[in-house]
Amino acid sequence: MTTPATANASEPVLQVRAVPGMARFDAAEWDALATSPETLGAGDETFNPFTSHAFLSALEEAGCVSRRTGWLPLHVRVEREGRLVGAAPCYLKSHSQGEYVFDHGWADAYERAGGSYYPKLQVSVPFTPVTGPRFLVAPGEDPDVAAAALVAGLRALRAETEASSIHITFMREREAEQAEALGMLPRMDQQFHWLNEGYAGFEDFLGALASRKRKAIRRERRDALSRGITVEHRTGADITEADWDAFYEFYQDTGARKWGRPYLNRKFFSLIGERMADRILLVIARNAGRPIAGAINFIGDAALYGRNWGCIEDHPFLHFEVCYYQAIDFAIARGLKRVEAGAQGEHKLARGYRPVPMYSAHDIADPALARAVADYLKRERSHVRAAIAEYEAMSPFRRCEDASE
Repeated sequence: MTTPATANASEPVLQVRAVPGMARFDAAEWDALATSPETLGAGDETFNPFTSHAFLSALEEAGCVSRRTGWLPLHVRVEREGRLVGAAPCYLKSHSQGEYVFDHGWADAYERAGGSYYPKLQVSVPFTPVTGPRFLVAPGEDPDVAAAALVAGLRALRAETEASSIHITFMREREAEQAEALGMLPRMDQQFHWLNEGYAGFEDFLGALASRKRKAIRRERRDALSRGITVEHRTGADITEADWDAFYEFYQDTGARKWGRPYLNRKFFSLIGERMADRILLVIARNAGRPIAGAINFIGDAALYGRNWGCIEDHPFLHFEVCYYQAIDFAIARGLKRVEAGAQGEHKLARGYRPVPMYSAHDIADPALARAVADYLKRERSHVRAAIAEYEAMSPFRRCEDASE
């Protein structure tokens, strides 16, 4: 697919095409787009590990994303006179698994009406419910022009592949606004993130909570480690293949119980260990020296991203300790501004995590389905805003009346 696009007839035409994999991008040219100010905007983030060439290419080389797994890479390139000026990570999908922005109901309704919902185009980082850039723009380029070219290219690719729809998920708010201005349907959801208010340490963070919540967290941390369990942090060159073996066993256990088939394979973890170990934090719990539980986190310049967890022994509160409290400890020590602990989980609220909005955009070829989805999304956005307000009211942080504690 090659689609010409330009915002001004006097300027060189932008050429938009889809390519079958990250191997068609030089790592340096992709990462220059992924980390440019034009891509990241005015936010606090200067590096997102999940949109790096290292992470996306590891998914492909390990076989986690492929035609066989229902995630066929068809990444979009925007070029001007042979120079890369924009890109988007895109996949042709034959199902709706591993996305965390759920459209199963749309698919079922469309299939019942006689339509074919699959294949569809997914612009995202596979298996990763983390906000990050989706419209990657070269330094010095106009972000709105690049976004328009990418959306035009995606629509042409949708027609060429006979896909029903385009879904851009976990995008940044500014990108969601660009997509809506280009005629895509906006969607809102929410997650729970821990926000660093300049805490000097974990006890300083606890001091911001209401007394009852503070005592509950201290008790959970104490009980989690009361049976002689120890916890260690592994990052960079300290991470060994034995650590990956242990963590993969944990991951397999959680994946088998939750989804029936874990998305990531053992080769993937070795590849990211080779390519981006300095951006990885493994939190490993041991019982009598034996690894029994662990969580993998990725380290950005502004945030710690908690991704996967698992265990082979069940202990009260160990999940909270390994996944949430150790992440907060690490973020405070590193001066990171937030911890993003993944999708779902109202239980995070009581542990100091706050509700924040998530954004996606959708483009549906069939006008009847598009109208029905637009109506649904309008109502859903209202419910999400109300839920965020309600969660904020349930926050464990001290109110003015608690100031004397």
